[in-house]
Amino acid sequence: MSHLVTLAEYDKDKVTPGVLGFIVFAVMAVAVWGLMKSMNRHMNRVDFAEPGSREAESEDAGQPAADAAGKKEQG
Repeated sequence: MSHLVTLAEYDKDKVTPGVLGFIVFAVMAVAVWGLMKSMNRHMNRVDFAEPGSREAESEDAGQPAADAAGKKEQG
């Protein structure tokens, strides 16, 4: 029986994370994955255009380029 103990080499001073450490790490990994998925959904809903930029673009789009440039210089 003593030859089996030498194969395992149990050391009472050696500390390992064990199953509990793996479970905690796995839960944290799933939580991070869920947070990143949620953040991705929220970022896709964000509109980065400025509120006034759409109105200015729609006004400029209907006029020829020369008129739009003149309007910008005046305003």
